[in-house]
Amino acid sequence: MKHAATVAVVAFVLASSLSGQAPKRALTIEDYYRIKVIGDVSISPDGKRVTFTESTRIEEDNTTSIETYVANTDGSGQPRRITHNGGSGGNVAAPRWTDDNLLSYSRNARVASAVFLGAGAPPPAPRPNGDRWKVAVDVPNAEPVAAPPAAPGVMSGDGKWMAQARDGSRAAPEEPASTDFEKRHATRFKGRTFDWMRFQQDGQEYPTPDPRLRPAAEVTITPVDGGTANQVTKLGMRPSNLAWHPSGSLIAFTADEGGRNEQTYEQPDIYTVTTAGNVSRLTNDGYVWSSLAYSPDGQFLLAERTFGTGMIIQQKLNHGGSDDLILKPAAGGADINLTATWDLEPNAPRWSPDGRHVYFTAGKGGTTHLFRVAARAGAPVEQVTQGERRLNNITFDKAMTKIAYAVGTYDSPSEVWTANIDGSAERRLSSTFEDIRNTIGITKTERLSWKSMDGTVIEGWLTHPYGFDRAKGPYPMVVFNHGGPHSAVGYGFNFKQQYFAANGYFVFDTNFRSSTGYGDAFKWGTWGAWGTKDGQDVVSGIDYVLANYPVDRAKVATMGHSYGGFMTNWLITQYPDRFAAAASGAGISNWFSDYGTADIYRTKETEFFGTPWDERAIARMIAQSPLMQAGKVKTPTLFINGEQDQRVPYEEGEQMYFAVRRQGVPAKMIQYAGQPHGISGHWNNVHRMLNELKWIDTYVKKTPATTTSARQ
Repeated sequence: MKHAATVAVVAFVLASSLSGQAPKRALTIEDYYRIKVIGDVSISPDGKRVTFTESTRIEEDNTTSIETYVANTDGSGQPRRITHNGGSGGNVAAPRWTDDNLLSYSRNARVASAVFLGAGAPPPAPRPNGDRWKVAVDVPNAEPVAAPPAAPGVMSGDGKWMAQARDGSRAAPEEPASTDFEKRHATRFKGRTFDWMRFQQDGQEYPTPDPRLRPAAEVTITPVDGGTANQVTKLGMRPSNLAWHPSGSLIAFTADEGGRNEQTYEQPDIYTVTTAGNVSRLTNDGYVWSSLAYSPDGQFLLAERTFGTGMIIQQKLNHGGSDDLILKPAAGGADINLTATWDLEPNAPRWSPDGRHVYFTAGKGGTTHLFRVAARAGAPVEQVTQGERRLNNITFDKAMTKIAYAVGTYDSPSEVWTANIDGSAERRLSSTFEDIRNTIGITKTERLSWKSMDGTVIEGWLTHPYGFDRAKGPYPMVVFNHGGPHSAVGYGFNFKQQYFAANGYFVFDTNFRSSTGYGDAFKWGTWGAWGTKDGQDVVSGIDYVLANYPVDRAKVATMGHSYGGFMTNWLITQYPDRFAAAASGAGISNWFSDYGTADIYRTKETEFFGTPWDERAIARMIAQSPLMQAGKVKTPTLFINGEQDQRVPYEEGEQMYFAVRRQGVPAKMIQYAGQPHGISGHWNNVHRMLNELKWIDTYVKKTPATTTSARQ
């Protein structure tokens, strides 16, 4: 593979860094509403144009305004804003290319606000007016025409059939006979009744609707040129991942026969059905199967395979297994594992048009890139794109000769780029943030690497404070902890971190043990002991920074959300003398109470080896619950929760808050009304950042400086 893109990437990163070294002013909280977000990147089928959206946060009404642009992939001209009827019809959103290279869109001006704090976070899904339009963007003053609704389902390769999973009918359950007296009291009842074990799901209606009452879906095929839909399955499940065989006579799909059983975990298997209705089951092995696609010649069925939770529990595994791409020979025979010797996690796999390769994306450390592997046993995985950055929203032209994507770095909000399929001839198509890079002092971020307490190499990033001058140290530092835990931080603009840096802090971010992008052993390295090794990774990183940068060891704070909130709770109990302040967002404090009140109980039954009444799990839940060791806490801590959080229920923060306050340690609680686990809304985001900074400033900046600072 050729990687000419590397030169362009290095030049881009250097240019961004240089602009950050000569800032005109510090970033302010008001800039939250000035910095736009790039999203919805899509290259046209002929590879000549790329469409993308720019989202602007609106303070006045807490909404987001979306504008759509089109750029030429050859770099000629400037990106053009697309409006409906020349602007008289307002902004457009949700751009999509049609097969004949027309641009389809929805008219839309504003959408409800969402979280934009993370690196490369996509804008919220638009809420269109209900109509779709299409226009020829290469024709001057072209009139948009109404676009008929797309036919639901997946079209066969010959264009003759449309397949879909269509809901069937389901008779309403009979109400038991009751007297008039009983009926009167039933109508007077104010409350909720449910008998489904999985009665809650974060961000959804409470209680979550009982799936047993939802009708089954069946695979149906309908002639594209009109005709009656023909149901070809009678399985009583809910098929998904439909994929046509190139012959047009066979459909592969996944379905979970235990989908209505509350006692079983998700385990979708692979099935096939002919257009005549002959069903075959291809798997029944405990794995979770997804991402089905037949090769262009029909010889192989590509599928993604992960370990099923039920299989992990049944086999009492001490890991969660690998994520692999599997080829299943259509004519029968042994499966081919394309990623058997490759230790990362493939995403969104797709065939090349000639069927010789499978392309996919994956996180590698703090980066995200495009990879490919030849469709044969034993072939090595090749990394296509390069550079210290994250590629988001990667899309391909129809011939798969070109790609388009947004590039995320620490030094700048994302811009839109394009390149050849091999990563060469890369060019930037947008310059949305040129003014930001030229006027705001986005500070330098360094990649760090150090050895944890057991010798494991850990990767992290250190963002310098605004106006950093080594001779003027020591500086305070805030340590960010990511969520998951099976996720990763890395290259991408993070407003909150830059906000703290603008207010005089070093900002330290780590990919501790359990993070993705470093292989299965690293990902599952905290199995049975969440907090222990990953907590050591964070503290060893702090020690590394203290030894090499002018940071005041008495002025270090820690914060995070979700697993980052748990990590914050854990750190202030295990290392009570290390932190001057903390801010814990939606962090678990008690694994026993969390088991029955949160919407994810599988983590306890797998990574804690059982339920709260299982002897193997009890000792672990006690040992790893911050609440059980809250008597050690000395750190003033701000607790932040959504009122309707069902992933980490509010009571988790409440218990920890009370335990800290009970000992006379300063603590404060902020509860956001009506919010689920991912606290959203621009007003909430700004309010939260202001209060987090105020809290940490109060207890960090008033702390006397240590007499012995870091090496200068």
